[in-house]
Amino acid sequence: MGVVHAKDSGSGLPHPNINYDDCEGVETREIKLDGVKARVDRVHVNGLARTKNDIIQDVVKDLFAANDFQDVLLKAQKVRTKLNSLGCFQYISVFVDTSKGPSATPHGIEVTFHVRELKRLVGGINTQVGENEGSLVIGLRAPNMFGRGERLQTEFSYGSKNSNNYNISFIKPLKGKHIPVFSTSVYQSTSEWPSSGYRQIDQGLIVDFAFNSTCMIKHNLQWDAAIRNLGVLSKSSSFTIRESSGATLKSALRHILSIDGRDDRIFPACGTFFQLASEVAGLGGDVGFVKNDVFLQSNYSLTDDVVLQTSFNGGILNSLGDDYKITLSDMYYLGGPLSLRGFRMRGVGPHSEGDALGSNWFWSSGLHLFTPLPFRPGKGGVGELFRMHFFANAGNTGDFEGDDSIIERVKTNIRAAYGVGLAMRLGQMARVEINYCFPYKFQESDLAQPGVQFGIGVQFL
Repeated sequence: MGVVHAKDSGSGLPHPNINYDDCEGVETREIKLDGVKARVDRVHVNGLARTKNDIIQDVVKDLFAANDFQDVLLKAQKVRTKLNSLGCFQYISVFVDTSKGPSATPHGIEVTFHVRELKRLVGGINTQVGENEGSLVIGLRAPNMFGRGERLQTEFSYGSKNSNNYNISFIKPLKGKHIPVFSTSVYQSTSEWPSSGYRQIDQGLIVDFAFNSTCMIKHNLQWDAAIRNLGVLSKSSSFTIRESSGATLKSALRHILSIDGRDDRIFPACGTFFQLASEVAGLGGDVGFVKNDVFLQSNYSLTDDVVLQTSFNGGILNSLGDDYKITLSDMYYLGGPLSLRGFRMRGVGPHSEGDALGSNWFWSSGLHLFTPLPFRPGKGGVGELFRMHFFANAGNTGDFEGDDSIIERVKTNIRAAYGVGLAMRLGQMARVEINYCFPYKFQESDLAQPGVQFGIGVQFL
C-alpha cells in the first residue's frame, strides 16, 4: 500500500530514496539506526480533501514520542498502518527528511505522508473462500462518508454450494490508541448442509465493537440477533431433521479474543495463533445456551524450509435449561478436510438415516510437517506457493448423556487419521489442499473417507 523513503542532507543519516541493491560499484556500509539521534519536529499529511484533521492528528501523534532514527521509522510504519486501517485512502507513502527552517531543533526530523483518498463510491467483484467453499462477491461501498473513516457498504455473495448472503453494514473507526472500531450490519444468509440434510435461512442484525489491547491481542464484542428458519433439504432428509425444522429467534452476546504472533497466515514458519470465542444466547428469543470455542496453532522452524506445526481445536455447549432450544446449527460437527482429514464432511459422531446431528462437545488436534516440493522446482518463484505436508489428526465428539464422566467420554472412542498431501497458497486469504488420507481409528457410525480428499479454506486444523 506504500513505501518508506528518506533523504540525506549530509547529517550522516541513511538515504532510503536510493535502492542500494541496484547501485553496482557503489560502496555501501551498515548503519545502526538505533544509534542515530533523532526527534520528530513536524508531521505533514499531503493529499487530504474530505478527511478531517482531528482523526489524522489522533493517528500521527505517536510519532512525536520517537527518540532515535530507528524509532522514527518504526513509528512511521505503524502510523501508515493505522492510516490504512481507516479505510479512507487508496495510496499512502512516507517520506522522512531532516528538519529545516528557523524552528528546526538539533537532530530534528520531518515526516511527510502523501495520501490519495478513495473515491466517494467504490465497487468491485472478487472471490472469497469459506468453509470448503468458494464464493463470488459483489460489493459497493461509500468510504469516508463524513471525513472520519465512516463507510457504508453492501455485499452480495453466491457460493459454489448454493449458499448466498447479502448484508448492509456501517463501519465507524473511533479515536484511541487501541484502534477501536464500531460496526453494525443487517444481513440475510442462506446455507445448505447436505451432510445433515437441512437448509437454513438467517435474517438478523449484528452489532460489533472491536479494539486491540496490545498490538497482537484483538477483541470483538458482539450482539447478534437473528430469526433462523431451518427446513429439510430433500425428501430423503431424516425424520429427526424434519422434527427439528422450523423458525427460532436467537439473541446472543459474544466475545472473541484473538492473539496472532505468526509471521504468515497461510504458511507460517514460526509463531502462535490463539483464539477464544465465548457466546451466551438467551437474552431474548427461544434459543438459550453457553458456548465456548478455542483454537490454538503453534509453528516451529526445524530448518530454513521445514516447519513443524501443532494445532488444537475444541468446544463445549451447555443448555440454559428445558425452557430454551438448541438447534442443529448450534451444535458441533467434526470431520472433513478442514477439521478432521480422512473423514467425510461432518462424518464423525451421531447420525440419523445418514444425516449428521451434531454434538454438545468436540476436540480435535493435528500434527503437520511442511516441506518444500521435492527437488525445489520454481525456487524463489511459483514453487514458493506450494508445500508438501505430512499430517496426523485425531479427535472426538459426543454428548453429555450417560453415566460416564466428561473426561472418560472425551478420551473414549478417539478417531484418528494420517496422510500426505500438497498444499497451495491462494494469495494471503486461503489455501488449497489435496491429500491422500488413511483413516486409522473410527466407529461404525462414522463416515470415513480413505484416499484422495480436497479442501479449500482459511483455517485448517
